This record gives sequence, structure tokens and C-alpha cells, in this order.
Amino acid sequence: MPSAPSPSAAAARFTGRSATGGRRLSGTLAEVALDDGRTVMVKRGEGAGAARAEAAGLRWLAGAGAVRVPAVHGDDAEWLVTDRVEQGPPGAGAAAAFGRDLAALHAAGAPAFGAPPPGGPREAYIGLAPMRNVPGDTWPGWYAEHRVLPYLRRAVDAGTLRSAEAADIELVCARLPRLAGPAEPPARLHGDLWNGNVLWGADGHVRLIDPAAHGGHRETDLAMLRLFGCPHLERIVDAYQEAAPLADGWAGRVGVHQLFPLLVHAVLFGRGYAERAVAAARAALRSAG
Repeated sequence: MPSAPSPSAAAARFTGRSATGGRRLSGTLAEVALDDGRTVMVKRGEGAGAARAEAAGLRWLAGAGAVRVPAVHGDDAEWLVTDRVEQGPPGAGAAAAFGRDLAALHAAGAPAFGAPPPGGPREAYIGLAPMRNVPGDTWPGWYAEHRVLPYLRRAVDAGTLRSAEAADIELVCARLPRLAGPAEPPARLHGDLWNGNVLWGADGHVRLIDPAAHGGHRETDLAMLRLFGCPHLERIVDAYQEAAPLADGWAGRVGVHQLFPLLVHAVLFGRGYAERAVAAARAALRSAG
């Protein structure tokens, strides 16, 4: 079936309802009103397979029966149609519930580190950046090989990060078996859990959008929440800890888990993020003694 020519056409195809209006929110995102009174979100994927990868991630997260995500109405090679979340102010009660739900999501597990969601592609995305989901046996080796080092090389090749600075990040990768803390089973991750992907619903419940879902280390999602800040973050973490205590020393490992997203941002947005990645690497090395 050929791809829909517009957000309204995509919404009609996947909901079985007629579109009565629409509003562009960005070059890739639109709200579309339906003839039954509902409004849906229609997103156009910005890379090959991006819409299908996101849809697979949302379904995998929903399948855990833990965190809330917008319902997926349909997807194809170009379009993704989901429910619209009516947003409200962040609240401490919603934050605590979200912390417990996030712990339950992680506990739902994954077949391996790097495992994609069922039906999801190996060649996926984190935001606008490509992200390869290749399974690995241990988190330190997998994280270094398939997350940190590919983007480190890209940042060096682009001149965003200097070779001497790269050596510190490479040293972190070499020492990851010691820096990573106690071994943990693969967790079911959102994978891109920054504040912009956490929607505070008007009904008092958090919904998560735009996942880069895969099997990974549960501390990664928590480190992403801290990277750019999140309302009631400490309440979220406290509730998470009450439900599923983190291993000793987790706070000192936050920078290790932030290396990948910082390097992605360095490649996409420039030198400032490269400096933050180097600072995180050096802090991790100092903490290890």
C-alpha cells in the first residue's frame, strides 16, 4: 500500500475515521482532529524505518504493563499515529508513581543487552541519530562497542573532540568491567529518557514518548533523566529505589551512563557536548581511584 500523502490521510488510514482538521506542530509532527471528537498525533519518520522502530518500542514498553505510553493506532515506513496526551502540571504524586512504574518496566527485562523490541529493526534511532541494536553478552563490552566508541570515532573524525580527549573516554571503555558496578540482567529500557520525552498528563499520570527502546542497564534510563533535568527528579528516584533498590555506588556511575547521549549530542550539536562528555569520563576515572 502506498504511503499516505499527508498527516490527515495517515490519521484516517490508521484510525478508520475521517479527519476534520489538523495543526502542524513541527516539520514532522502534527495534531489531527477526527470526526469522532478525538485528536491524534501523527509523526513522520525522519530516517529509514524510524516510524516503525518507534512504534515497536512503544508497543514493547506498553507490553510490560508498567509505564504508560500513548496507544499506537498504526505505522508504516513513513508515518506513526498515536493518541494525543492531554498535558497538565508535574506533580509529586505522579512522580512517585512514575518512579515505581519505571522500576517495573526495567524488571520486565529483555532477551539481551542491545536486543531490539520485537518487530523492531537493528538499525534504529535515538532522536535524529542512528542507533544500532546488536545483542551482546555483557553490559560493559556491549556498551563500549555499540554505544560509546562509534560516536566517539564520529566526534573525533568531525573535529568536535580532540584525540587527547578521546583517550580519556577510551580509558573509561577499557575500565568499564570495573567501573560498571555489579552485574545486572538486561533491563527493558525506554532508551532516550530525557525530560522532553516525559509527558505529565492532565489525569495525573506520566506518559513516555519517543523511545529508543532496547535491552540495557537500568541505570542508563535514570542517568538520562538527570542529564537535562526533570521535575520532581529526586521523588522519582526515591520511589524507584523503594521499589527496586539500585546497587551501591550508582550515583557515582551516572557519568558513565551519560557518555553515550553526550557523544550523540556532540556529533549532532557540537563542541559544548563534547566537553561535557570528556568531563563525565574524567569524573568517572577519578571516582574509580
